[in-house]
This record gives sequence, structure tokens and C-alpha cells, in this order.
Amino acid sequence: MKAVLRTVTIVLVIASSACFALDSVPKAEYRQRRVALAAKLNGGVAILFAAEEPVLDFMPYRQDEDFYYLSGWNEPGAAIALIPAVAAVAETPGTALGGRAEQAYREILFLPSRNPRTEKYTGPKMDAATSGAAATTGFDEVLPMTEMPAVLNKLISGDRTRLRNIWTEKGSAQATAALGFLGATLGTSSAEPSGDVAQPLTLLRAIKSPAEIELIRKASDASIAAQLAGMRAIKPGVGERTVAGIEIAKMMEDGCERPSYAPIVGSGPNSTTLHYSDNSRVMQSGDTVVIDAAGEYSMYASDITRTMPVNGHFTPRQREIYEIVLGAQRAAAAAFVAGKSKINDPQRKQADSLDQVAFAYVNAHGKDLHGQPLGQYMVHGLGHLVGIDVHDPWDYSKPLDKGMVFTIEPGIYIPEEKIGIRIEDVFYVDADGKLVDLIAQLPHEAPDIEAAMRQ
Repeated sequence: MKAVLRTVTIVLVIASSACFALDSVPKAEYRQRRVALAAKLNGGVAILFAAEEPVLDFMPYRQDEDFYYLSGWNEPGAAIALIPAVAAVAETPGTALGGRAEQAYREILFLPSRNPRTEKYTGPKMDAATSGAAATTGFDEVLPMTEMPAVLNKLISGDRTRLRNIWTEKGSAQATAALGFLGATLGTSSAEPSGDVAQPLTLLRAIKSPAEIELIRKASDASIAAQLAGMRAIKPGVGERTVAGIEIAKMMEDGCERPSYAPIVGSGPNSTTLHYSDNSRVMQSGDTVVIDAAGEYSMYASDITRTMPVNGHFTPRQREIYEIVLGAQRAAAAAFVAGKSKINDPQRKQADSLDQVAFAYVNAHGKDLHGQPLGQYMVHGLGHLVGIDVHDPWDYSKPLDKGMVFTIEPGIYIPEEKIGIRIEDVFYVDADGKLVDLIAQLPHEAPDIEAAMRQ
């Protein structure tokens, strides 16, 4: 539901009380991912590029998600080439079919030339000539970026069929330029990517390793602390932006490098706007306030929403709606079956959809001011996958399974009553197919929310 927030202001960076280096999964795990992707390329070659370095506007760098998943490398300007092993093929006598030499698996990290002038602003970078580059990066080979055309030219000259089996990221300007140059060096008009590498990567990224779960847990723990700090700051007369700032500062204090997305602090009528992010209103007694805010720890996101009464006490009507939303979340979680259940089905047309379970619960509990069921006020999908992206890619026509991490976030938004309620937790599916709530330590029940606001 949220766009990823790529940058954080200088003030918030300075406000962080400590500097945290990125944690990482083991280098061997990154290599396993590269080998697994290479096995899905049907003998093709994958070429991926790192995110470009931002203009010198003092905003922190964030790596391309797929590139980071495969490498753990967090510097700009790099590229990866994955070349699967292929068996030798003998030349067929009497035909135009040539032979093919055996090709061993190769993985190459290409690093750009250093720019001493830029490094005065951004700090020193590594290049292929840096001592221990292969050991530091965990790649079998580390070469200068200038070597990429020659490596690919030699590879494809030995097996022209690979020119028609190149996998890149769809829409990548760097890939388009590189393939255009490669085509020119091979004497062809162009070299077009034949596969979108995001497709096999989506399947790989969906299943989280124990090391990834631990990073998401750390993001969630820091985000829980931030939500509690925000709850304690909520009072009539306090600005929404003030609470957003308190939460961002707290999550960064606890090790997050940035928010996972632009924080939402919507009070009163703003609580009924799903992606309200102006955070410009002053909260008033009698309002509810929806706070959708979480941090990113070592590139892995969390995603949490809680709803509070601004004056510290839900009205009977607010509590009624709150308990319906909480009941819908719990009903969906209880209905989950690994390998069968689906999510993010806002039209509620898919079989085994948890959205249907939550919608049915909402529709069976409570009415609006006109006596109509409340399901009509549940207007978005029930959840999404979480990982390196706060909205990790997934084909939501497919079921959720062991190792996946996703949100369950029912909401009811009634503009006529100026009441918006959303409750969102991050869950993962353990090896037994059971749901584990990573946000379990943050209050859920209405009395516990009120108590947390008083602490």
C-alpha cells in the first residue's frame, strides 16, 4: 500500500544518536542465491546493475533491491553477470549447426573506476584493484566495469545462441545501453534481452531464510519501539508531523537506516484517507489517529499500523469499530493454511482468500449510521509480502507458503463519522506452516492501547 521512502532529511540523519553499519546475511547465502538464479535461466546469461549514485544532494544511497538480494553490495555503479554452466555440444556434420565448448558456472562482480573527486563528498569506494576485493565481496571474480563488454563478447562469440538468451531487469537504462554496445561489438543491430530477471527473482525472494527473518525481526523491534514512542506523544493540540518525527527519530536511534515508507499520521478526517502523508493537522480531542509507520533495518523492512484515541480514551463507537477490525485480523490469521491461503484480493474473488475471511467478519459485525453492514468501508487489500521492499514483489494469484513474510492489515474507513481504524502486523510462516506475529509485543486490545498511551 505504501511507496518506499528512498530518502531521509539531513536533520533526521543528524538526530540519530549512533551510527550503525548494515548487518548482512552470510556471504555464502548470497552465493547460494546467485547459483539458484543461474539455474533458472535456461542456459542464459543474467546481467544486473546497481542503483546509480544519487546527485550530491546529501541524501543516503539505497541499493537496487534485486541487486542487493544477490550480492549484499551497497555501493553504486556496479554490475553482476551470472553465467550458468552448460555442457559441451559437438558440431553436427553436414549441417550448419556449430559446436559449443563446455562452460563452467561463472559469477562476476564488475566494479566501476574510482572517482577521487566524488569520493571527497561520498567517502572512498572499492574497485576491482582493491586488495582482497573478491574475499570482501564474496564473488568468485571481481573485474573492472570496463571489462564487461569483452567478457560478454567472448562468451557469446563462442555460443551465439546466448545472444538470444540474455536476462536483465525490465526498463533498466544501464542494461539497454550495455546490450546496445554489446550488439555493436558483435556486428548485430542490437542485442535484446530475452527474459525479465525479475520473474525468477520474485520466486526466490519470496521465501525468506532464517537470516532474513532475523533482519526483519530487528526492523520490527525497532519499529515497535517507535510506535510506542509515538503513542506516548499523542495528545490534543499535538501536530501529526510532531508524532511522525518522534517515530522516525526513535527507529533510527534503534538502528534503522531509514523509514520503510513515508510515515502516515492521520487524525480525525485524515484517518479515513488510506495514504494520507501530509501529517499537517493538529490532533483534536475526540479524534482517532491512524499511525502507519515502520523502519528499515539493514535493507529489510517492517510495516506496522496502530490506531489510537487522541485523548487517550476510545468512545463507545470508536471502540466498537476498533474491535471489529481487530476481530477481522484475528479471523484471517486463524484461517491461514500454508500452501493454500491467498492475500491481497480486494475484490474478494479468489478461492481461499484471507480477504474474504476478513470481509465476512466485518460484514457480520456492526452497522453504519444507516443500518448497513460495514464491509463496504473495507476498501483495500488485506496485506502484501514484506522483505527488502516494504511491498516485496509477488503474484497474488498464488498461495502463501512456508518461509514467506506478509502483513495482515484490515481497515474500516467511515468518512461520514470521521473514523478510520487500521491494525497491521507483519507475520511469517514458520517451518511447520504456522503464522508467527513479529509485532506481537505491540498492544492490540483497545484497553492495552489506552494503557500504552499513559506510560
